[in-house]
Amino acid sequence: MEITEIMRRLPHRYPFLLVDRVLELTANEKVVAIKNVTMNEPQFTGHFPHHPIMPGVLIIEAMAQAAGLLAFASLSEPPTEDTVIYFVGIDNARFKRPVVPGDQMRLEAKVVRNIRGIWKFEARALVGDQLACQADLMCTLRDLD
Repeated sequence: MEITEIMRRLPHRYPFLLVDRVLELTANEKVVAIKNVTMNEPQFTGHFPHHPIMPGVLIIEAMAQAAGLLAFASLSEPPTEDTVIYFVGIDNARFKRPVVPGDQMRLEAKVVRNIRGIWKFEARALVGDQLACQADLMCTLRDLD
C-alpha cells in the first residue's frame, strides 16, 4: 500500500502522518509498514538539535498508525471519513535503541483481540534487525458525528 492509499485510510496529515508504506497487511492478523526517518522532520529542530533523536511518543504514534490501518482493514464495513481511532491504553512500552534521521523503522503490529470495539495490538518498531521499541497498544474506533 502506497502513501496515497494510506492517506485515504488515515486522517493524519503532515507533519503527523508517520507511515510511509505498508509492506504487508492481513486483516485481523498483522501489518508490516515503513516509516522513513528524515532530518527535515519538524521534531528534530528542537529534540536535541545537536544530537537528533526521534521522540519516543512519535515512535509509539507511528506503531499506532500502523495498527490503525490494520484495524480499518479488518472491519466488515469500510470506515467513513468521520471514523477515527483513539488510544485507550499503552502498556509495557520499552525503548531499546534510539531512532535517528536516516533510519528506516519497520513497524509491526499483530491483533491480540478485539472485544466490544476495543482493539489490543502487540506492536514493535525495528531498525534493521534491532528492536527500537515495543508496546501493547489498545485502541477504539469512533465516528466523529
